Amino acid sequence: MGLFYSFSILIIIATVFSYINTRFLKLPSTIGIMVVTMIFSVCLVIIGRIDSDPLQRVYGLLNNIDFSQLLMGGMLYFLLFAGAIQINIHDLQEQELPIIIFSTLSVIISTFIVGFLLYYSLNFILPLFGFTNQISLIYCLLFGAIISPTDPVAVLSILKEAKVTKALETKVIGEALFNDGFAIIAFTVIYSIAGGTEQISDISVLSISWMLIKEVVGAFLVGLALGYLGFYAMKTTEDYKLTVLITISVVIGGYIISQAMNISGPLTMVSAGVLIGNANRKYSAKKHIENNFVKTFWELTDEILNAVLFLLIGFEILIIPDLNNYWIPGLIAILVVLLARYLSIKIPTLVIPFQEKYSKGTFIILVWGGLRGGVSIALALSIGDTLQRNAIVAITYFVVVFSIIIQGLSIGKIAKKIKC
Repeated sequence: MGLFYSFSILIIIATVFSYINTRFLKLPSTIGIMVVTMIFSVCLVIIGRIDSDPLQRVYGLLNNIDFSQLLMGGMLYFLLFAGAIQINIHDLQEQELPIIIFSTLSVIISTFIVGFLLYYSLNFILPLFGFTNQISLIYCLLFGAIISPTDPVAVLSILKEAKVTKALETKVIGEALFNDGFAIIAFTVIYSIAGGTEQISDISVLSISWMLIKEVVGAFLVGLALGYLGFYAMKTTEDYKLTVLITISVVIGGYIISQAMNISGPLTMVSAGVLIGNANRKYSAKKHIENNFVKTFWELTDEILNAVLFLLIGFEILIIPDLNNYWIPGLIAILVVLLARYLSIKIPTLVIPFQEKYSKGTFIILVWGGLRGGVSIALALSIGDTLQRNAIVAITYFVVVFSIIIQGLSIGKIAKKIKC
């Protein structure tokens, strides 16, 4: 089956599952699609014990799709641009210090806390109770890099339905939009040390610093340049169809350029999207021009791609090998990740003089609203064939499912209860 055929089938399935959710479950759209998909997957497994043909057909469809490449190599760019184009730059500027700290320093803190706590839990504590799921320290640290960044797609699609203050919403969403580039660098460095395929010849402080500058600063500069060119082209034409086409070209061009220059594609898309969204709103208001065409197109694109993404996350349960063997490490990883999330937020607020004082309720939302999603699964699946790969993919999936379903469904109620 070709990619177009597979994607067409996924769109149809996503539509059906979305209808089932809207009609019966009435959960938030992305969570509902994932829940319906997981229920469908479990039913397929049960049916497969009687007749393996339906299960094999789904396996064939999923095995034809490289989840990691599809998300990190395409969908993520469109999803991040669609989210960034709606962000108000003035809100980001008001919260710039927390966003910068939480998307950089907090990622490092969380990576090491997750890595060491998981390592000691799996290799020293669980064996006392007869469990033998052990993972080496370097791969526990690699898992820390995979799971520490909050997922921008999950946060954007779920948090916007939670009624939190604008300042708090900006902190969480801003962190999620900007922490991917930093986390991918941490993943690449640790994976190289672990002997993965992403080899770095020089793992020195100078080399890593240069990589960070190139990935982050280069991505921002390229994104701003693309955003400015896109906005200039948009304001010099009155054809609304062409303005939409220009924004699509910015995303595709950003993907091609970031791949060629080895810079952070996610940060390129975020900076381009924020610039175009804000510049276009300001220009349209000044000239009294309707600005609904681009906004509506990207809102629809966001909904469609989110539906497909969470559908794929739900289906991953079928193709992760030996998932049942890792439920205890998975539960431990959930607790470790939540604790690391709390400490990675708490420690910076103790040592860095933020202008505002963080209340207990704010900490709760920052910790519980730090959702993990498809990006973590994609990074886990990108690990080459090693003895540790299946364990990391499985426990990543446990954390992501807990994050999206449990945290995602409860964040709105918690925010309402504590009035943040």
